[in-house]
Amino acid sequence: MKGSSQGIDVLDQDAKAIVQQHLDQLGAPQGQVHTDAHKQQMFEQIKAELLKQEAVLVAHYYCDPIVQELAEATGGCVADSLEMARFGRDHPAKTLVVAGVKFMGETAKILSPEKTILMPTLEATCSLDLGCPVDQFTQFCDAHPDHTVVVYANTSAAVKARADWVVTSSCAVEIIEHLDSLGEKIIWAPDQHLGRYIKNKTKAEMLLWDGACIVHEEFRSRGIEKMRALYPDAAVLVHPESPMSVIAVADAVGSTSQLIQAAKTLPQQTMIVATDRGIFYKMQQVVPEKTLIEAPTAGEGATCRSCAHCPWMAMNDLQGILDVLQHMHQEIHVDPALRERAKQPLDRMLAFSAAMQR
Repeated sequence: MKGSSQGIDVLDQDAKAIVQQHLDQLGAPQGQVHTDAHKQQMFEQIKAELLKQEAVLVAHYYCDPIVQELAEATGGCVADSLEMARFGRDHPAKTLVVAGVKFMGETAKILSPEKTILMPTLEATCSLDLGCPVDQFTQFCDAHPDHTVVVYANTSAAVKARADWVVTSSCAVEIIEHLDSLGEKIIWAPDQHLGRYIKNKTKAEMLLWDGACIVHEEFRSRGIEKMRALYPDAAVLVHPESPMSVIAVADAVGSTSQLIQAAKTLPQQTMIVATDRGIFYKMQQVVPEKTLIEAPTAGEGATCRSCAHCPWMAMNDLQGILDVLQHMHQEIHVDPALRERAKQPLDRMLAFSAAMQR
């Protein structure tokens, strides 16, 4: 483990190997194909099970479109990870089915400990979560006791419990600006690209953990510039988990919800979108008259690790949702003591975000 005042490369190589092992097992993500008749049959079966189990389905923007459609059709929600957890907390359902990745299920459990939290698969994880093991992260934090620890929502409950603040990409800049105004030095984890973007915007003193999202890290500015040459009137929308060179060519940079809003407010009729293609389902709803184009990734076919779609998000499917409701298994558990510690930095963020909106 190594770190410096510049905040460069503080991830043990073993953690990177863990991420690669998971990728090797998965291969490229596969889309879901259903006939209209089969889709309707599955929707009806799942809706009946949701009613039977007093459950609601919450799905992330990056899930396959058919899962997002199901969530909307059954009275659930499609949102980012924090809004999924907030929706579940405030919904009267006794059971939440979380279509996403494991840290999202944990966040839902942290905010709704009295509810049963189920996931279509417990194997769906996240490269940011995998690349920030709690033992290594705790060791690094302990080596810098004078720093305030800020972690991205894409982390395990155990890592959140070690943090002072949890943030999402939609409120991270404002929270870091606030902490910087108080003269606090910051440890940021796990996404180095988002951390560097925030550091450049705020000029805060930050140590950056060397994690990355396998989807956003594959976008390249050269590929986007070539795409822009084909569509010279297009706007480029970029998630801040992308490399700085990609952010530099963007017309809009923001979280999933912010990019959807940007597609609506920007005047261009064509959008080149550098984030997981799962976002197209909701984005196209907001701008049905506009043309959305996937930004190219660094790899193609067998050389592509994500192909602009998270392979773990792709593990959420209709059969998995039906199975988990029929058998009421694959439940998310968070140790009560750990949950209380992880809830504190989440509550801090929620209070800050609420104050921002007033």
